Amino acid sequence: MHEDDKAPFTAHLDELRKRLIRCFIAVAVGFVAAFGFKEQLFKILVHPLVSVMKEGQTLIYTGLPEAFFTYLKVALLAGLILASPVLIYQFWMFVAPGLYRKERRILVPIVLLSSFFFIGGALFGYFIVFPWGFKFFLGFATETIRPLPSMKEYFGFAAKMLLAFGLVFELPLVLTFLARLGIVSVDFLKKNRKYALLIFFAGAAILTPPDVVTQVMMALPLIVLYEISIIGAKIFGRKKPVEKQSPADGDEDAA
Repeated sequence: MHEDDKAPFTAHLDELRKRLIRCFIAVAVGFVAAFGFKEQLFKILVHPLVSVMKEGQTLIYTGLPEAFFTYLKVALLAGLILASPVLIYQFWMFVAPGLYRKERRILVPIVLLSSFFFIGGALFGYFIVFPWGFKFFLGFATETIRPLPSMKEYFGFAAKMLLAFGLVFELPLVLTFLARLGIVSVDFLKKNRKYALLIFFAGAAILTPPDVVTQVMMALPLIVLYEISIIGAKIFGRKKPVEKQSPADGDEDAA
């Protein structure tokens, strides 16, 4: 009896171990594939900053191993992005046993859309937010003050921003999935819209640099994504069962 009670929990842990191993292998393969192009990938990553730099300004590295380790981190970040569809798939497959049969049918579209929104969020940060943010920071340079961004600092900032935008763009799928499970409803999302807006701006202030432009550029997409979540919850959310009128009630109304 005691061993039977433990069996589901140990099976759950074994399933988690298998999923994590597959995620690790996917990231490792992505890392190896990206490492051969580490210099080119770093040039792509640093392009939004270089494009707004003045002539003669360059990135620097202050420690002897800094450039090497930065290239390693760039390859790891690229490996994570390449492996993101696999990581998302493994996550949803780990959640799948706790779902009903009808809910499992939507897992494949959810995996595809999750990958799409994550990569789309990262691209939004790269092409839209980065140029504005870097232009703002470099605007503090004067004749006596020169910006000297290092490879390590830039990578840390860029990686954090790309991952942040990729994750926040998953909002519609998360809320729609919760609505599908019956955890949230359309009425709940509409009722708490003002609190969601407050959370969006507070989160943007934490995740982005301390300038209003960049914060707004993260908060505004979140507002749009929240409205998309309401539409998704309305279409795919769990429907309330319609209460059938009893014959006795019908007789009373007729009377």
